[in-house]
Parts: sequence; C-alpha cells; structure tokens
Amino acid sequence: MTKIVLLGAPIEAGAGRRGCLMGPDAYRTAGLAEELEALGHEVTDLGDAEPEPVDHITTAHNHLKQLETVAGWTRALHKDARKLARCEALPIYLGGDHALSAGTVSGHATVAAEEGRPLFVLWLDAHADFNTFGSTQSGNLHGTPLAFACGLPGFESYLDAPLPAAVDPANVCILGLRSVDGEERRLLQDTDVTAHDMRAIDEHGIAPLLKAFLDRVQAAKGLLHVSLDVDFIEPDIAPAVGTTVPGGATFREAHHVMEMLHDSGLVSSLDLVELNPFLDVKGRTARLMVDLTASLFGRRVLDRVTRSY
Repeated sequence: MTKIVLLGAPIEAGAGRRGCLMGPDAYRTAGLAEELEALGHEVTDLGDAEPEPVDHITTAHNHLKQLETVAGWTRALHKDARKLARCEALPIYLGGDHALSAGTVSGHATVAAEEGRPLFVLWLDAHADFNTFGSTQSGNLHGTPLAFACGLPGFESYLDAPLPAAVDPANVCILGLRSVDGEERRLLQDTDVTAHDMRAIDEHGIAPLLKAFLDRVQAAKGLLHVSLDVDFIEPDIAPAVGTTVPGGATFREAHHVMEMLHDSGLVSSLDLVELNPFLDVKGRTARLMVDLTASLFGRRVLDRVTRSY
C-alpha cells in the first residue's frame, strides 16, 4: 500500500489554447482516486493549488505569453512541491499544461539536494520542452519547464530568485520525442540529456531504452520524478491535447512503460499534464490517463475491465 496525495494545478496559461484548466476535474471525474484506492492505496485529494499574484515582469522577450501568470503558478507549485516532497505520501500533480512542471520539478529537486540524493527526471513527451525565453518561437511557456529545471540561464523571473537546485541534465531522459524546435535542438544537444525519439523506439524497442535509464537511477540511489504528457501517446487514442503530433507511443507501449516503472519501485513523484477535456471524445483520453496511472501503481493489463467508448 502506498500513500498518495493528489494536487490539482488548473493552469492553461502556458499553452496556446484554452481547456487545460479543466484537466484536474476531468481526472477526478474519470475516477483516478477510486482506481488507486481499488488497488489498495490510500489516496488523499488536496484539491487545487492556487497561483501567487505576480505584478508586471520586465523582460527583453516581448513575445512571451502570460509570463506573469506562469511565474505565479511556478512560485506556488515550487513551494507546494517542496512541502509534499518532505511528506511520506507520493504526490501526483494533476494538470494543467506542462508549464506546471517548472514548479513541481524544481521543488522536488530542491528537497532531493537537501537530502543529498540526485533527482532523476523521466520526461514522457512528444516535445523536449527545452526552450529558453530567447529560443521559444511561439512564446508559449509550456515549452520551457525542463530547460528551467535543468538550470539554463534567463529564468530568474519564474521564482523571483535564483533556482535553489538544478536537475543535472545527465539525470534526465526524454522518451517519445517527435517535435523539437531548431534552436531547442541545439540547446538539448549541448547538454548530457538522454533524448530518445520515436525512431530510437522503433529501432530498439521502448523497454531497453527505459531499462537503461532506470538502472542508472537505481545505481545512484536516486529519486525519480515522472512527467507524463498526453501527447506522448498516439493522438488517435489520446486526442484530448492541444499539441497533437502523429506517431506517438501505442497503447501497449505506454502501458509497458508504466508497468516497468511500477516494477522498478523508483518513482517518487508524478505529473499528469496537457489533458484538455474540451478536445476529448467521450472522456476516452482522461480514462486512458487514469488507466496508465493505475498501471504505474500496480494494475496489469489483464486486470483491466473491457470498456466501450
């Protein structure tokens, strides 16, 4: 039995379209807590976080969208994550767009550093989210959280203070890439981030790539933060995301990843991001994300109840 806490982060300011603020309630409606409790876990729902108020931020990058709002969420979630990282329960952050991870990952990295342990990050995503304020072409800040968490410069306004502890890029694995901006690619290649695109998955299979990373986490006695973006999955089966990119992980590949994470026993925190219920079809994406989370916490595919959509 695992103690689990749920914290909603209804942020959509980092994305290019509206709808992600409904994500936390969609997970609740889809039965996330009930599914986890049915597996024998103790679940506490803390409700939704609230952003801090942030006044005007002066920046040379005038194309950035809703910077003050994203900074307010980053500051609030950073503090929330630092509190939850010190508790015995495993936190699941219900998004909300991927900008929320700037706060959650940085908060967990800070506590990991205080405990003298490395934080590893598994980024399950079609995108690297490794842009800086200067490199982002769209100005949508859900494309920046991993760069911020890894300590790339220029993000001082996110916390209105220096980043307490950066994630070592060598401790990051991005799995499922299939859309990376040009300058973002250069930034990524200048670091030691492990980045596996869909071609690597096609050539080697998803299990060996993930196993190699999990072996490193275990050898280092590290903590593992998993950030699962809806667009990691093939959009034909997970349509409720504003950044669909064809050719994503299949149903079985996604479940296999979750089952391997469960078997490893290494996961210490989890983001569920970019669910946009406004774009869903009869709740199928929300249900799939709940099912994947249940697989991470011990349910096997053979235990699933057959559903029609």
